[in-house]
Amino acid sequence: MASKDSDNDDQAPVPSALKILVAGGFGAGKTTLVGSVSEIAPLSTEEVMTEASYGVDDLSGVEAKSTTTVALDFGRITISPTLVLYLFGTPGQERFWFMWEELSEGALGAIVIADTRRLETCFAAVDFFERRGVPFVVAVNCFEGAHLYEADEVRSALSLDPSIPVVLSDARDRESSKNVLLTLVNRVAERMAA
Repeated sequence: MASKDSDNDDQAPVPSALKILVAGGFGAGKTTLVGSVSEIAPLSTEEVMTEASYGVDDLSGVEAKSTTTVALDFGRITISPTLVLYLFGTPGQERFWFMWEELSEGALGAIVIADTRRLETCFAAVDFFERRGVPFVVAVNCFEGAHLYEADEVRSALSLDPSIPVVLSDARDRESSKNVLLTLVNRVAERMAA
């Protein structure tokens, strides 16, 4: 008879860990989304912007922004006893894009956050994931005071394939951010089943 210590039936299942990237332009809401949905206090490498970033980082449309991610954001959300998502928020400024390659290693999928006030800032992230065949969804962060576009309008503006989900969201709202994550998990599951 096996001892209780060696009996695997009494042990809780070890959850599968899945890596998700959160990418997009500077000031689009990546840090906010990770923070709104993470069940742990997120690791954030937000730093106060210095004069050195002025003229280097494009602040048009986000002039009031005073901090920026300089490495990554990290959060975790447990979907079920057997599934945990680890969220890695990428920096949005062009000078930090070299980090995307390393951060994308082993990623199951990605969320590209789009800010319709500065839609062009998410083009690089869309291109990055399309070129690498990483499944992704586009989360349109609906900022207060910004014109509200329909998902199909954003899809057309980004020239996205009809199979790529576009979700209107609020990165500050936990339920909205969870909906974006579930949309991505469903997209990944569909691609794996095909």
